[in-house]
Amino acid sequence: MPGNINENIKRIRELKEYTQEYMALMLNITQTSYNRIEKGKSPLTCDKLEEIVSIFEMDLISIIKFESSLYKSDFIKPKVSLEQCDLSKIETLYRDKIALLEKLLAITDRELIKYKDKYKCI
Repeated sequence: MPGNINENIKRIRELKEYTQEYMALMLNITQTSYNRIEKGKSPLTCDKLEEIVSIFEMDLISIIKFESSLYKSDFIKPKVSLEQCDLSKIETLYRDKIALLEKLLAITDRELIKYKDKYKCI
């Protein structure tokens, strides 16, 4: 019996051996946002659903009625290489990651200064 659409999307993604990171990149969202879609914790908009249909190269009805036991061999595809991805999306995600790491480093530096002043060591 088919599951709900979110569960079906997860099963299809796994059968196609796509990572959540890849799906997020293709949908231009964060991996966390994509994870929330799969878990049903974020609404799945029509636009995002259309994009997922396109990424999976399937029609919407097949995704809705998907039963992994019936289709497993039909969905296994070779892994997607980075060359097939939109490099501008990868660059944007990379820059976002660097910005977050720089913020974390700044917080760590402030904490070290605070403890140095407090304990007069380090």
